[in-house]
Amino acid sequence: MITTDLTPGSPCWLDLGAPDVRAAAAFYGSVLGWDFESMGDPGGEAGGEGADMEGGMFRSGSKIVAGLGRLSEEGARSAWMIYYTVTDADATTRVVESAGGVVRVPPRDLGEWGRMAQYTDPSGGQFAVWQPGKNAGFELADAPGSLSWTELYTSDAAAAKAFYGAVFGWQFSDMDMPGGEGAYTLITPDGLPEDRMQGGLMEVGGDGLALAGGRAYWHPVFAVADCDAAVAAVTGNGGSVQAGPMDAEGVGRLAVCLDRSAADFVVLTPSNPS
Repeated sequence: MITTDLTPGSPCWLDLGAPDVRAAAAFYGSVLGWDFESMGDPGGEAGGEGADMEGGMFRSGSKIVAGLGRLSEEGARSAWMIYYTVTDADATTRVVESAGGVVRVPPRDLGEWGRMAQYTDPSGGQFAVWQPGKNAGFELADAPGSLSWTELYTSDAAAAKAFYGAVFGWQFSDMDMPGGEGAYTLITPDGLPEDRMQGGLMEVGGDGLALAGGRAYWHPVFAVADCDAAVAAVTGNGGSVQAGPMDAEGVGRLAVCLDRSAADFVVLTPSNPS
């Protein structure tokens, strides 16, 4: 499970690059019950001008759970970026390069808050790291309205395991998918027990990677109290559903969704909530 102790190799943050910040803030407010706090504008609520111009933080109740900013990279698709805790972003960058990855954003300080970098894995999957300073990351996880799992779709599962194993030291275990659909690889941070599994990866064909133009991609899974109600909010607020809602044995009820700008995410009501 994902926790807020934010040990090395575990997810610690995620943010969304959206072409319309105000619309994205309103969408996730409706779907996940999040409140949005705009940066740089005390009056920048989800419907205000400041929220449209800048970015800010999402809260679930009083807890910070994610970030939101304007999509500025030319030709990029709107998507969630997942950050993983590291003790040394510069050392991680050297390992990423030696393992065949690409540095998208070199390590840089964000004031006293911490040090970050962004990368692309050898199959095109984008991810990021965070070396904590004053800020360790999100304040809520594995609870309704927060991140509960991370998932990578890739064209080469063996290569992904070799790359991320080198970068983070992750532990992997494979399980058979229902109906003989191949293997699903479970991910646990280095040195932690299996009850700290934080995500998974699976090998998919061309259709499964169409959303990212054939490249691998990560997406977040958000816990919700009622999957069907969350799906109704997705479609009722301009989003769409790629798969589900459906029941997954031992996991819960889930749906794969797209927001109004086609950023993908999953909503999950777990079988055994924390």
